[in-house]
Amino acid sequence: MKEFMDKDFLLTTETAKKLYHEHAEKMPIIDYHCHLQPKEIAEDKKFRNLAEAWLGAGDRYGDHYKWRALRARGYNEDSISGPDDDYKKYLQFVESMPYFVGNPLYHWSHLELRRYFDIYEIINEKNAKVIWDKANKKLETLTAREMLYKFNVDTVCTTDDPVDDLHWHKQMNADKTLKVKVRPAFRPDKAINVELSWFKDWVLQLSKVVGFEIKELKDLEKALSLRIDFFHEMGSRLSDHALDVVHFVPSTYDEANKVFKKGMKGDAVSDLEQDQYKGYIMVFLGKEYFKHGWTQQYHIGALRNNSKSMLKKIGPDTGFDAIEDQVYMEKLSALLGALDEADMLPKTILYNLNPRDNYPLMVLAGCFQKEGVQNRVQVGTAWWFLDQQEGMSTNMEHMMQVALIAQTVGMLTDSRSFLAYPRHEYYRRILCQKLGNLVESGQYPVEELDRLGQIVEDICYNNAKKYFGF
Repeated sequence: MKEFMDKDFLLTTETAKKLYHEHAEKMPIIDYHCHLQPKEIAEDKKFRNLAEAWLGAGDRYGDHYKWRALRARGYNEDSISGPDDDYKKYLQFVESMPYFVGNPLYHWSHLELRRYFDIYEIINEKNAKVIWDKANKKLETLTAREMLYKFNVDTVCTTDDPVDDLHWHKQMNADKTLKVKVRPAFRPDKAINVELSWFKDWVLQLSKVVGFEIKELKDLEKALSLRIDFFHEMGSRLSDHALDVVHFVPSTYDEANKVFKKGMKGDAVSDLEQDQYKGYIMVFLGKEYFKHGWTQQYHIGALRNNSKSMLKKIGPDTGFDAIEDQVYMEKLSALLGALDEADMLPKTILYNLNPRDNYPLMVLAGCFQKEGVQNRVQVGTAWWFLDQQEGMSTNMEHMMQVALIAQTVGMLTDSRSFLAYPRHEYYRRILCQKLGNLVESGQYPVEELDRLGQIVEDICYNNAKKYFGF
């Protein structure tokens, strides 16, 4: 019987072990999309105990993966995401761990204890007190920054609204003691979701930030362009879009402006009008990104806020989203095609939340490559509900069949937790196992093993550094 999560965890061949231990393991991390709070890095947050670091501070902001599993156990919400006693919340999580058998949380949680805290006890109620005491002792010096340093994190890209003044990024840019580059990433979803009730309020907020009234769509375009300039000055090189549903039809300025004005009045906006406005503004933004040499990211296919009762009780973005199943390839193709036809399609990473879309999205990405740019449009690693062992493995397998995995930009956390970086290790082990299997089974020559090691290093770090221009 194999030892539980030993140094060769997930690595079953000599080639896989060599690729991981000699190549993947040593590479720095570029976390090019996450939801860490810049303030916590700038202030070098000190966590009060393991419960806060592991599960959240009790303010409905924390690790959704863990929250969803605890909800399935039937616990009270206040003892999951809310203000209940820290040790009570911690103990529920520890006592639940044996019941997470087969779930990635079982592996991730043990990796988190081992890599951050040097704790090798099995997580269960018997070991709860010793784990709590050891971890809390470590947390006396293991601050937010130290957590990043432990995993050799080179760059973190946070997720930031266009109205953000980037105060904390300014502070970090001037901080010579900070060993990690923290860059903002431009997330203009609120400028795009014209159908939502708070659209007008957000536009008014943007108007105050840029210092002029936004009455027409051209005013919004000018404001967004100015904010992109500001973000670029602050080190941003990426944008990010939550395209839960892809909307696009070719539209004129007048058609899009008409929809913009409806949104500002709070009038109902039809699906066709969303296609017109959102298609127009996405093309506008894509061109702006192209001018600045940015990479745009499209996260596609989330079905949001499914429990209306919990939305009312604790608000959005608290772990009640699911996988959308709408078809969108034709509209996405038209959107990318409009930018490509104008010769202003920026580097683009596409993420699908529905595994059904792996092959279609990867094949579509291959239609929009460009001379002189490696992998201009590519599909990202398995995302959100898919960034587990099977999801990652399937993503890699499909990538190898219809794209070039060797030129991809590797893993990202997409996490709210500073303890999420072992997921990069998880990804790298799965990658090395999969590539090692090709050598062991005679599908890739052992004579090319050195080159394969370089490919592993490229996927883990070098490709992202080059692609994003860091």
